[in-house]
Amino acid sequence: MKKQPVTYRGFTLIELVVAICVVGILAAIAIPGYLSNVRTTNRTDATRTMTIDAQALERCYSQTFTYAGCAAAPAGTSTSAQGYYTISIAINASPASFTITATPAANPQLADTSCASFTLNSAGTQGATTSSNVANTQTCWGST
Repeated sequence: MKKQPVTYRGFTLIELVVAICVVGILAAIAIPGYLSNVRTTNRTDATRTMTIDAQALERCYSQTFTYAGCAAAPAGTSTSAQGYYTISIAINASPASFTITATPAANPQLADTSCASFTLNSAGTQGATTSSNVANTQTCWGST
């Protein structure tokens, strides 16, 4: 009777290291792209909250002819619906106007240098700036 050759089943150390390197390279490529998409998607938290606050202020103004004292969207600061942004409402008495500002308040939005600040005023003018204070309205409000 002839002996069968011994075969070992499993992975060698080299194969294991190569597999870990491949996974590491894929993660290094995929994770930053994923986080960028998450930040872009979360920008709607700011724009949606600001738009809802502006609508509430306009409804109040149509009844009282002033933005001051509007209970639906009081002047001061609040948090956006999902908590990613701090919303500030500044009401000017003369002329009657308001400016709503949103700034990042929680991760992952704190790392969003492309859209560090959003603004919306009573004339409906949208604005946004980068962390370097450069205008970036079209990108941040989703126009492009």
